[in-house]
Formats: sequence, structure tokens, C-alpha cells
Amino acid sequence: MAASVYDPDPSFCRWFVEPAVYAFGRRRVMAALLDYRRGGTDAERAGADRAWYCAHVPLKAERSPAYGPGGVRDPALDEVGDIKEAWRAL
Repeated sequence: MAASVYDPDPSFCRWFVEPAVYAFGRRRVMAALLDYRRGGTDAERAGADRAWYCAHVPLKAERSPAYGPGGVRDPALDEVGDIKEAWRAL
């Protein structure tokens, strides 16, 4: 997540965020970005804002078998309602 936060180009941070969402789940990615937003420097908070947008990438079955109809991915990995509320509260 550090690479996505420190990349100054908003177009390129997606190259770091999207694979992390597939590998670790949207929840862990957004929680890490929330941590940067809460306790980071001004530059880190700005980077977290850019990466937050990319963390909403739509998940596609053809990119990972875990997201297919018979996938075995735990839905809790992508449940982010409480994290979004915490983000809005900042």
C-alpha cells in the first residue's frame, strides 16, 4: 500500500491498488488506506485519498477464479461498510 500512497500520479496508483484488492481483499486495502489517512503526513494523506478512489475497482471473475460463480472467496474480505463510515467521519 505504501507504493500506492507515495506514487504522485493518480493514474498509476491503481497499478498497486488493484492487485492488492484481488490478493488481500478490499477490506484490508481500505483499512490500510484509512490508517494512512488517520496518522500520515500531509503527503501520505493526499496519497491515501488518491488510492482510496482506486480501491473501489470492480472485481471481475476473469481476473481471479475466486470471484467466479463457484469461487471460494470469503465475502468478509470485501465487506467495507464500517471502514467507509470511518473514512467519512475524518
